[in-house]
Amino acid sequence: MVRPSSKPAVGGPERARWRHTGHTPRRNAGLAAYENVLSRAGLAPVAGVDEAGRGACAGPLVIGAVVLDSATIRRMPGLADSKLLTPEERESAYRDIMRWALDWNVLAIPAQEVDRHGLHVSNVEGMRRALAGLRQRPGYVLTDGFPVRGLGAPALAVWKGDQVTASVAAASIVAKVTRDRMMVELDEFYPCYGFARHKGYSTPEHMAALCAWGPCPEHRYSYTNVLQAKRRWATGWQPDSETLAENDPLSEGEVIDVSEPGADSTETPGSWADLVAEEVTVGEARDAD
Repeated sequence: MVRPSSKPAVGGPERARWRHTGHTPRRNAGLAAYENVLSRAGLAPVAGVDEAGRGACAGPLVIGAVVLDSATIRRMPGLADSKLLTPEERESAYRDIMRWALDWNVLAIPAQEVDRHGLHVSNVEGMRRALAGLRQRPGYVLTDGFPVRGLGAPALAVWKGDQVTASVAAASIVAKVTRDRMMVELDEFYPCYGFARHKGYSTPEHMAALCAWGPCPEHRYSYTNVLQAKRRWATGWQPDSETLAENDPLSEGEVIDVSEPGADSTETPGSWADLVAEEVTVGEARDAD
């Protein structure tokens, strides 16, 4: 005699609709929902991995990996997507992560390596390297947005993971704070670009500076807008002596006023800089961290 089962049949559409209630994150469970579910399934601790600087056209691509469990998450009430926090809130959350996380690692991929291998390949390989550098092996890995193979542990790609999972949010904060500090340091070596303000993203100020000064070694030459800026700069669009004195280094919020192009040109440097800022196709500036 076959005893009836309360579970649906394993085949057909019923299988896709059925979820074990103990292993399903609830929408109202907060930022630790995924980590709590994975812990109940015996897959703790959980590592989150995320990057900062993917949409920038200058500076490094930085990947952070952070290992958390349910207990450590409760000690960090300030966790949130790094893009939703003020700089002061990010610094506070960063200190909490450094204090309470079970383990963490951060990796910076220089602009030259991004140019050599491409943005996506550099990002994926950076995630693998950041996780491989952890001292504590995670039971599960959460990534932001897209799946990544070869992470050394079971993994799940979570849509907008830095907004809905604590471990990915923590990784995004570590990556963002680390990269912002690096860009402030680069601003001391290349003050004419304003890296400390825009962090290497394709703002109108940054594009105007590229027109006037040309790209520096920290720019990503594989990006369309950087190559176009290099060509315009090579034609001789240089600031005059008064502009050079006023904008070296740039004052807060100021944009370089480049000189007029040659007589045979029909466009001005300022109008071209605004156009390039709107036409960034490789750098994904709309996803600025």
